[in-house]
Amino acid sequence: MPIAKAVNNALRAALESDPKVLVMGEDVGKLGGVFRVTDGLQKDFGEERVIDTPLAESGIIGTAIGLALRGYRPVAEIQFDGFVFPAYDQIVTQLAKMHARALGMVRLPVVIRIPFAGGIGAVEHHSECPEALFAHVPGLKIVTPANSSDAYWMLRQAIECDDPVIFFEPKSRYWDKGEVNRAAIPGPLHAARVVRPGTDLTLAAYGPTVKTALQAAAAAEEEGRSLEVVDLRSISPIDFDTLTASVAKTGRLVVAHEAPVFFGAGAEVAARVTERCFYQLEAPVLRVGGFHAPYPPARLEEEFLPGLDRILDGVDRALAY
Repeated sequence: MPIAKAVNNALRAALESDPKVLVMGEDVGKLGGVFRVTDGLQKDFGEERVIDTPLAESGIIGTAIGLALRGYRPVAEIQFDGFVFPAYDQIVTQLAKMHARALGMVRLPVVIRIPFAGGIGAVEHHSECPEALFAHVPGLKIVTPANSSDAYWMLRQAIECDDPVIFFEPKSRYWDKGEVNRAAIPGPLHAARVVRPGTDLTLAAYGPTVKTALQAAAAAEEEGRSLEVVDLRSISPIDFDTLTASVAKTGRLVVAHEAPVFFGAGAEVAARVTERCFYQLEAPVLRVGGFHAPYPPARLEEEFLPGLDRILDGVDRALAY
């Protein structure tokens, strides 16, 4: 099924299994969401559990916090990544801090779903990558799936988690199809995964860039180079054990993401891996990503995003050492 349908199925399963689960956000009900991810949920579960909210992101998250304090498990949708900033105060000063403020006596099981990143030809404020802004804040868990199976299972696990989870959905991959085994036992929510084994270099990515990384690995194989692709899956916390095990084997690491390279998630990955694998590294850790500039108009989008050629250029530079 497509990733969008996998998310829909995960929400449906959560609503069916727990009467305290609520879905809320702008146009999530009657319209089914702008990407139709929540299509049919309000019809089947009613307006009291799938709630069309006003266009007020701060109010959506503030209400979700109040509902969580009363024992509910709200799943709040922010319609587009760039719309989350009016809610930033609620997220980082209330949602992220309540557990510590209450000395562990209060938990806020809130999931915030955010379609993120570019690749759909949208206008300004619709193609942002704000994951590093939230990963810097203690008290929040940040995850992002790259395929349909993870979209289903990671969202189920996020909803069952007693801590706040920001669930970034790669909107440009919503229509990519993959198998989903709803009877399977999922792995840990925050575990990275080797999605393609290799020996010459580790290529780490997350969310929408995983597919591009796999394409780069396939292209490199035609030139006799073996790339190991690691899907980080979780941005906070990061599974450094899986990543460093791969780097210790290959001796090289390139990190790719759509967000600007400057102060992006790849910077933390590069620093930690350099600390842990200093004597195994055959080259400096290199980062490939967006430019340190506002997201451009759709006509320039392809030049801004880290596509196949830019990732392969990073691979070439790392292997040249």
